Amino acid sequence: MWREVIELSRPKNIIIASMTVPLGAHLALEGNWSSNSILLVALQTTCVMFFMAAGNIFNDISDIDIDRVAKPHRPLPSDRITVKQATRFAYVFSLLSLILMLTNTNFHQMLIWSIAGVLMYTYDMGPQTKKYGLIGNIAISLMVGSVILYGAAAVGLLFTPLALYAGGIAFFANLSREIIKDCEDMESDEGRNTLPMKIGLMYARGTAYVFILMALVVLYLPHWLGPLTLDQLLFQAPAIFLLMSLNGPLFKGEDYVAQQRVRLGMLLGLLALVLEVSV
Repeated sequence: MWREVIELSRPKNIIIASMTVPLGAHLALEGNWSSNSILLVALQTTCVMFFMAAGNIFNDISDIDIDRVAKPHRPLPSDRITVKQATRFAYVFSLLSLILMLTNTNFHQMLIWSIAGVLMYTYDMGPQTKKYGLIGNIAISLMVGSVILYGAAAVGLLFTPLALYAGGIAFFANLSREIIKDCEDMESDEGRNTLPMKIGLMYARGTAYVFILMALVVLYLPHWLGPLTLDQLLFQAPAIFLLMSLNGPLFKGEDYVAQQRVRLGMLLGLLALVLEVSV
């Protein structure tokens, strides 16, 4: 059973996303770590991992009917684990996440966790914002951006400009990626009112590119307004190139290529920010 639980949890996604907790803390601390901050961030990174595991399981439970057709090999539609068992693990992981969150009684951290919890539950379980297209895309993207802010809040520095900028970059880039994924999955998204279904594939892809440009604007702001310098934009060259070049695959309808580039570009941009405050 544990193998199925791990598969439902999507460990690869959890590891990649949870890395943004120490990333947010690093940006807030400007690289000045202490033994106490390392312990705080380690605990809250584990908290986020359990939180995301619960969210991913809830998502599979919600999508079981779709997956019976589109992904019959997944643990739930293949009956390798029951819905009741999966639900039990999702609630256990949620409880573990809550306990770990409460090891640090920082108000902003608790607020972010609570808001993310509401967004996660309403996305999958009720009223299932995932069925409402752009609203669901925004909910997911807020959760992605909030992980970075959660890392900053864990060390008591939520309102550090660089952490806020990084959260904004993650929000807009992921919002673009979610829209592109909806374009990619349009045929299998029966029962959902996604943006491509509302306005068509061409306009949805154009909207996704606008959000990419907004992510690039936010990426530029700390170099223009501070605390970073304009010459440090060189660190961002790979991310900028990847994101700016998205118009090609989007125009050709290569949605999988485009959404993978967005993900890579976002990660490169965030890692470049880490380098910029570290050198």
